[in-house]
Amino acid sequence: MKPKQSLDQTVSLTLLLTALSSGAAPMALAESTVKSAHKELAPTSQLTPDTAATQPAVDALTAAVLAQNPNADALAFDAQSPEVAQTDLSTPSVLTLGSSPQLAASPSLIAADVDTDPMAQVNNVFELRDVSPNDWAYAALRDLVNRYDCIKGYPDSTFRGDRALSRYEFAAALNACMQVIEQTLAEIGDRFATQEDLESLRRLTQEFETELATLSTQVDDLEERVQFLEDSQFSTTTKLFGQTTIGLQGRSRGSFNLGGNTFEDTENNINVIHTTYLSLFTQFNPRSLLLTTLNSGNGRTTDRFTDSLASYVGLAYEGDIDNRVEISDLNYRHLVTNNLAVMVGPKGIGPVNVFRGTNRIENEGSGSLSRFAQRNPIIATGGSGAGAGIDWQINPSVSLQGTYSSNDPLTEGTLFGGDTNITTFGLQVVAAPTRDIDISLQYINSYNPFGRLGAGIGDDLLVIPNFNNQRAPISTDAYGLTLEWRASDRITFGGWTGYTVSDYLPAEGTVETFNWMTFLNFPDLGGDGNLLGLYFGQPPRISYSNLETGRNIPSFINEGNLLGPAGGQQGATYHLEAFYRWRLNNNISITPGVIWLISPFHNGANDDILIGAVRTTFSF
Repeated sequence: MKPKQSLDQTVSLTLLLTALSSGAAPMALAESTVKSAHKELAPTSQLTPDTAATQPAVDALTAAVLAQNPNADALAFDAQSPEVAQTDLSTPSVLTLGSSPQLAASPSLIAADVDTDPMAQVNNVFELRDVSPNDWAYAALRDLVNRYDCIKGYPDSTFRGDRALSRYEFAAALNACMQVIEQTLAEIGDRFATQEDLESLRRLTQEFETELATLSTQVDDLEERVQFLEDSQFSTTTKLFGQTTIGLQGRSRGSFNLGGNTFEDTENNINVIHTTYLSLFTQFNPRSLLLTTLNSGNGRTTDRFTDSLASYVGLAYEGDIDNRVEISDLNYRHLVTNNLAVMVGPKGIGPVNVFRGTNRIENEGSGSLSRFAQRNPIIATGGSGAGAGIDWQINPSVSLQGTYSSNDPLTEGTLFGGDTNITTFGLQVVAAPTRDIDISLQYINSYNPFGRLGAGIGDDLLVIPNFNNQRAPISTDAYGLTLEWRASDRITFGGWTGYTVSDYLPAEGTVETFNWMTFLNFPDLGGDGNLLGLYFGQPPRISYSNLETGRNIPSFINEGNLLGPAGGQQGATYHLEAFYRWRLNNNISITPGVIWLISPFHNGANDDILIGAVRTTFSF
């Protein structure tokens, strides 16, 4: 029978530290199975603190070495024999096996729990007078004594690291350190990852290595873009947004009656209209900003009939000011509370700018092509100018907007009334009874000294004005209802209706108008950001008038009779529109579309008008 192998004591202590730092103890507690190069060993959790036999010690030793180097095929441990096969490992911190001249087991044990002599405890490596910091295993011994408190020295304050260690002594020392590990893990609980957790993390990292690399590249790209935007922004407190719209349009040739005369519409050549808006948002703090908008444009659908035919064929993106640059918005907006915002300024205050739009595509560059299909004409009654507005979110489902404006306060020297001053007061309530339905109710009161509603759509002129000064003062009460139902993510159904009643102030007389629209929107049809829109409705139409002789619009337009009787329009105009917005990218969209006007001027004797247009919008 071969004699028992003995191990150098210093090397054994190094192995103990290796076992402690390699996670062998967690593996044993988890009852993980350790595999050698030859066979599967029994679960290491079979080790118990009271076990002093050679075989459990060898199993624990095997687990410790394999945990440190699981691919070490040269380390062949026989689980059925205390013999250790010879191998050659050069690193001193790993178990070194070889012949030893000392074969007998030493009676002295270095594990404190098997030392039965009543002697003083050595609890600090500095108390061992034969151990020097220059010793190659000094760090390992220091941790075993100071940190883990499972190795003790001799009573004479020596460690005797150069003497031989029996396998029984090694097993007892290992068992003492295992007890310390088990106690520590019991105190820690499940707060730290096990070896299995680390292995799972490693596998996931390898599995998603490509995705992680892609995310890293995307993060780098985003950082570059953010840096570019920061370097390119207009100001640290002012940001610039812009939109340029270029339209190519034309319409069919036809004739119509106006004031008792028949006119031939010869402006059917294709022409170009362009408008540009530059908006500056100057933020003073997170709750307030100053909005300044500059606009310029050139081109219109008609030059001959700007006060009549333009109310039916006008397009949303028209803004002809002969390429002059004007200020269309100059107002200050402040969030008073989280639910209440106020705005005030000399330009751009009015229902169109203050009211929330129920139809979510009201923008002239990305919504409908025509002026009528853009929004309920009731909202445009009066106009905009200097004034103030509020936006109050009453609760998550209900909001209230209010505004008062005057378009010419400097000339008149007042915000209220005057010979040329148009004033507008408006209220709107928006309710969302469900997440897919929006309902809005509008009320507008407007004073117009020129006898107009101010929207520039359909029957906009309600009273024939004086020939000398073009005055015909009226006071209008307008009521509107708009509904939008998002039946799905890809289909939206909606519509509106509007009613106005206007009193002619210099004399007795009342004029009423009515308009309606139904629409279907198909968002993201054919791609993200695309939109198909179908609209059908009736532009504002004078349904009732009892004005005095010489003031009634319907009789004059259709018959050319200034002395004609009171009454409303005998016919009705119908507006049918289809357009498709195609988004090329985040900044460019192209929108072709057609508009069919049936019986313009609410007169069935007039030729229908067919309009074709292609709008290109650049946003930046």
